[in-house]
Amino acid sequence: MKNKSQVFVWTLYDFANSSYAVIIVAFVFAVFFTDVICSKQPVGDFYWSLGINISMIISAVLNPVCGALADRTSNKKFFLFIFTLLCVVPTGLMYFTGQGTILFGLILFIVSNIGFQTSLTFYDAFISDMVEEKDYNRVSSLGYAVGYAGSLVSVLMVFPLKDNYPLLFALTALFYAVFSIPAFVFLKEKKTERNAEKINYFSYGFKKVADTLKHVNKYKNLRNFLLSYFLYIDSVNTIIFFSGIYAVKTLNFSTMELAVFFIIVQITAMIGSLIFAKIGNTLGIKRSIVVNILFWIVILVFIFFFVDEMSYLEIGGAKIHYFFIAGGFAGTFLGSTQSLSRALMTELAPFEIKTEMFGFYALFEKTSTLIGPLTFGLVSWLTGSQKIAIFSITVFFILGLWMLKFVKEENRGSAVAG
Repeated sequence: MKNKSQVFVWTLYDFANSSYAVIIVAFVFAVFFTDVICSKQPVGDFYWSLGINISMIISAVLNPVCGALADRTSNKKFFLFIFTLLCVVPTGLMYFTGQGTILFGLILFIVSNIGFQTSLTFYDAFISDMVEEKDYNRVSSLGYAVGYAGSLVSVLMVFPLKDNYPLLFALTALFYAVFSIPAFVFLKEKKTERNAEKINYFSYGFKKVADTLKHVNKYKNLRNFLLSYFLYIDSVNTIIFFSGIYAVKTLNFSTMELAVFFIIVQITAMIGSLIFAKIGNTLGIKRSIVVNILFWIVILVFIFFFVDEMSYLEIGGAKIHYFFIAGGFAGTFLGSTQSLSRALMTELAPFEIKTEMFGFYALFEKTSTLIGPLTFGLVSWLTGSQKIAIFSITVFFILGLWMLKFVKEENRGSAVAG
């Protein structure tokens, strides 16, 4: 593989932003918001899902527009920097949140998550700048593996700071900022020749997106994949957003038990990313995604029927909670589902509009969160059962699996017109 130094610098950004993904989105701030800021009121789940949806909708709109602009200006790095800053600053300001600061905490989360989610479009689009098509899956998997290593380091920070979460949020922002610097300094971007005429970048972005939407039927294979991705990644994101809250509220996990759970998830996710880097090349990326989705369904069925507060497995006198076991399997397929999807998207999208297409990739991911997290939040609120809520999202995995059968992997390196 060529450009190993570029790949290393690129993966460091994944190492950096994973601190936000695990500490803010999935773990500490998610629980801190519902338990401390919202004082454990049942409506806290709904507020959290509302914050997720607002941030994802805004990010969904920004992603393809900014992607089109980045393609036009060949300046992905600039946009990556701006949206990184948009995430880091409000994350640092979470230091000032506490009981009753619902609106303040929600605004900080919404703004920071817009920055985080939108930055991923430009980060993902760098893959084809660095390596050839045959290395897409390998590099994508490596990025997620290094990212989960960053998540693991971030979770370990919880132990010494378990009594001072606001300081943990400030350190998370610092972690993200420091380790993202190499990408801004050393990452190189391919430049594309463009017409020198002056344009209104704001109107250009929306016009380009409108044109792509108008002609999307030219790219049926890519469209079918995006629809499938929309459905199955919806369930994956819902699990990410609510796993910590579920463990605390339904299973009565302590902070330390929750930290151990996320350590297990990060380690297995890192391993899963690396394992499926090889399996994806052997079995095929599409088939590997099918395997991942089937296992996700099995995991959710297992949690619904067999996992409760008192469900333990005894091994040599030691008790292991079933949720730890479920987390280990979930982690394995978390990293691989994400990396395989990114690799398949990189194969199917044409190079000349790569960033714009990754904007649509992000658009489908972000808008999918209108369904899953909101479904979880509403079902949990209306039924009073997070077990029913977690089981309800299996339907999106099943629909995504069905839609995936219309995707043809053999057409690589283009958008597959016709």
